[in-house]
Amino acid sequence: MAILDLDPGSDEPAREPAPAQAPATTPASEQLEQLRFLYRVIRLATTARTWDELLETVVDGTRDALRATVSSLYLLDRDGENLTLAATNGLDRFQIGRARVPFGRGVTGHVAAAREPLIIPDVGADPRFLWVRGLDQRRFIASMLSVPLIWHDGVVGVLNVQTEQPRDFTASDVDQLRAIADLLAGIVERVRLQREAEGRVAQLRAIDQARVELIALVTHELRTPLAVVRAYADLLAEEPPLKGRRSRDAARRAARAEWHEAATGQIERIDRLVDSIIASVRPAAEDEASAEVVPVDPASLVDEVVAELAPLLRHHRVEVCMDVRRHVLADPPKLRQILEHLMENAVKYAPPDTTITIETTLVEGVVQLAVSDQGPGVPPEWRERIFEPYTRRETHTARGSGIGLYAARRLGEAMGARLWCEPGRPAGARFVVALPATAAL
Repeated sequence: MAILDLDPGSDEPAREPAPAQAPATTPASEQLEQLRFLYRVIRLATTARTWDELLETVVDGTRDALRATVSSLYLLDRDGENLTLAATNGLDRFQIGRARVPFGRGVTGHVAAAREPLIIPDVGADPRFLWVRGLDQRRFIASMLSVPLIWHDGVVGVLNVQTEQPRDFTASDVDQLRAIADLLAGIVERVRLQREAEGRVAQLRAIDQARVELIALVTHELRTPLAVVRAYADLLAEEPPLKGRRSRDAARRAARAEWHEAATGQIERIDRLVDSIIASVRPAAEDEASAEVVPVDPASLVDEVVAELAPLLRHHRVEVCMDVRRHVLADPPKLRQILEHLMENAVKYAPPDTTITIETTLVEGVVQLAVSDQGPGVPPEWRERIFEPYTRRETHTARGSGIGLYAARRLGEAMGARLWCEPGRPAGARFVVALPATAAL
């Protein structure tokens, strides 16, 4: 059986035991040695190349400074339930990161809970120890001194030193180990927080990369069926040549041609949607490089988009208010996609038989192209969140995918436009695209 507070045993050969009692020294020489060790710890914090090197050097230095046999450092888990062995010397290093002491139990757990140092002159006679398998039976720890690591009034961990020979730890020993623990607590916690932050960043990058790869794969696979659908639509629209004779059903022939044109338009729209999805995961620099800004007539573009989306808008009234013809600097395909996203969003969230309004205003040389609806509106705390990827606000009228508004803002930023949400007038939501005005050419 073994003492959990001492770590499970080692296969390393036992070292010569350290002296049980420190040799006689003067108070001045003890203080000088303590200061030297604290200075070494501070230097270590700025020169250690890795986390493991930092902890190993600290426990080695602590063992030597206290003239002990073994030194061990336990760190409190983030859930506060256990203390996990982070570094040790003289015992089984395999147990680093594995051996755990429940908070409040055993000597180590008791010190963490009480936040006070604890001296154990005779380990074998103390009932607070937790015994587990694995101790190197060639060695038995006789005495122990434990102190808590406190940082910003929170427990970081516990630092232990142990001797093979019985030893009466003095108040000076306690003060020295506490000084080491106080200095070590801040160093360890800051490095630990940094490592955790770096780990989270790495995880987020991996998740983001997986998301980009999945979207790229799905959108790429969509291209082939879209091309096939377009080919079949063209085949279905083929009419035998009249060769100088009149059609027996001219109206039906015209309707089929109109349906083919509408179907082709929707296929192109899906194709543009795929481009939007790809743009949502493409680096911003690539978007900016691909934007071709030219003078654009927004009124003509709005008329085209409203005509293309007529089947989608059939349950809503659409009012276009552009009494003054204004031109803007924009990338036409990107502006078209933005309008499609905003109008689709209005249809999803506004109840049937309500009005969707599209209007332009000129404000200090900037044309504001706005799409307003009479839906439930967007609360102030959501007006920025809705532009984040995969963020959607579910209502009783609709559920979104969380990509449309994000893609719209990315498309706008790529050509130097701004997109935001504000309250509708008198109710609902109003999405505004701000574009530089230019003279008509």
